Amino acid sequence: MMKMNKTVFTLSLILLFFAARAQQKPIRLIVRGDDMGATHSENEALIKCYLEGIETSIEVIVVSPWFPEAVKILHQNPGVDVGIHLALTSEWENIKWRPLTDCPGLQDSNGFFFPMVFANKNYPGQSIFENHWKMEDIEKELRAQIELGLKNIPRFSHVSAHMNFTDLSPEVNKLTRQLAEEYQIDINLDDYQVVRLGYGSEAKAPAEKMDSFINLLNKLEPGKTYCFVDHPGINNDELQAVFHIGYENVATDRQGVTDLFTSEKVRTIIRQKGILLIGYKDLTLSHNNHW
Repeated sequence: MMKMNKTVFTLSLILLFFAARAQQKPIRLIVRGDDMGATHSENEALIKCYLEGIETSIEVIVVSPWFPEAVKILHQNPGVDVGIHLALTSEWENIKWRPLTDCPGLQDSNGFFFPMVFANKNYPGQSIFENHWKMEDIEKELRAQIELGLKNIPRFSHVSAHMNFTDLSPEVNKLTRQLAEEYQIDINLDDYQVVRLGYGSEAKAPAEKMDSFINLLNKLEPGKTYCFVDHPGINNDELQAVFHIGYENVATDRQGVTDLFTSEKVRTIIRQKGILLIGYKDLTLSHNNHW
């Protein structure tokens, strides 16, 4: 009986130890907003979601038309964690952007980036994959974007890939990582075991996205770090004119993201669950402190 009690007591101590460790290490969540610089509407929404909501990191497209305004906004808000959203495509109708360098294999007949990374039935022949792209052109363009970004916003902490262009090939993926390391802005989520989150397949309308996100929050586990990415915007005349075939409800969809990121209901749940909102740069700080 004494031996049995001692075993039970030891197991109880072990369980208490792991429970205490779980309590010491909260859920950590990066909430990333993408595509700053694409439109004035998105610039306004992204900074609103940082100042008034749960957003903790903002990705900037340096080749986009509203990049100069994005630079001003970020200088006015020095606490924002910022990533360079490297872009090799320009997907929208009615608004386009071009590469910074001469790279014919990445440009359409008007000199703009192609709208798509991979073949798309709505844009036949208008993807990078279907054209004669070269690694040297991609490297030259990515370097130019990184250097322009760092010139204007020296505190960039990381890079990311617009429309996942790094899936073009393992070589493109490797090159992007090497450039991030070279320019000392290499904070890669995989290195920190960050779990990427996304809506459920049923989440189409803004209200459904809200429900899906709240369900996600309720499933997060203590001691783990997560990243959630979406694209805030404001439903106004400007954004209503932006679309591509297959994604026409851009303004209402992105207003829904803004509403989600600034929702008091969502913020209350995050407080109640003790979720710690962090940026990319916080990953390196916690790593150095042996998180």
